[in-house]
Amino acid sequence: MSAEYREDVMSLSLGELQEALQAMGEPGFRGKQVYSWLHQKRCKEFTGMSNLPKSLIAKLEQRFYINTVEIRRKIVSQIDGTVKYLYELQDGNRVEAVVMKYHHGNSLCISTQVGCRMGCGFCASTLGGLVRNLTPAEMLDEVYKAEEDTGEKVSSLVLMGIGEPLDNFDNVMRFLEILSSPEGMNLSLRHVSLSTCGLVERIYDLMEKKLGLTLSISLHAPNDEIRQKTMPVSRKYDMDSLLRACRDYFDQTGRRVSFEYSLIHGVNDSDECAWELARRLGGMNCHVNLIPVNEVRERGYKRGSRQQIERFQRLLAERHINATIRRELGADINAACGQLRRESL
Repeated sequence: MSAEYREDVMSLSLGELQEALQAMGEPGFRGKQVYSWLHQKRCKEFTGMSNLPKSLIAKLEQRFYINTVEIRRKIVSQIDGTVKYLYELQDGNRVEAVVMKYHHGNSLCISTQVGCRMGCGFCASTLGGLVRNLTPAEMLDEVYKAEEDTGEKVSSLVLMGIGEPLDNFDNVMRFLEILSSPEGMNLSLRHVSLSTCGLVERIYDLMEKKLGLTLSISLHAPNDEIRQKTMPVSRKYDMDSLLRACRDYFDQTGRRVSFEYSLIHGVNDSDECAWELARRLGGMNCHVNLIPVNEVRERGYKRGSRQQIERFQRLLAERHINATIRRELGADINAACGQLRRESL
């Protein structure tokens, strides 16, 4: 049976895999065995699953395929050891992931889509639009390949690479279920951060699942007028409705919301912007992550001076808003997502 008619076995939850094997006449425990081979031993061929009978391996090969990614390019920062990967999918499309090394362990930033339809004006990932969603298996293998290549465990995960995670909601939820499964990688979702440009309905859907992950909002402006210049999504969801959803998310989950704020010189980095942002976020249990904007050639946005960025942080702190300046990793390898894929295209 050709691949297009076979099922992506790595994208199945444990329960779904057990049901599928039972429907094929196999005992339920076989599902756990196959699941362990895929997500703990990271086996990429059914024939390598040595404790399975040959008759079952033949059935698996007829019914399923193992959807993997391959490392096509790897760049290592000479400054801080950050590793950037360009992955190639089985259909030839390419996405990026970045391993960032911290004292507490390795953090991996992964992609959730090939391209992006959100159109944010400062982002390289959205140039060329959305091609397709990533499957749960492809997102999982971004993690597995990074661990295999570095020889080190991923201790935290950031869904902040190419794509809008909440625009690929069902696949991302399945990915998180498999990622955190005790029979799989068993990564606590408290070590996962999901970044969104602000799809309000999906924030409420995520809230209802009470997954325990950190919600990170790409805010990048203190008001609708500025936000609409750089983020088309804000024409559908204004800041009042977005911030209301964030407050509701904290009330329901108890998880502090993080706001990403890329400082663009002359656009959103003035004292007035800092004061207005502080008013907007006043009383909210949140954290602001200030990011010197990545200078993408096609966009033309510039970053301000370090002194200006530090002043913005200080103005927020004076108004009791918890804000930090993101440590820039991999500066010598353009570690911000989207740029390596763009070059490869």
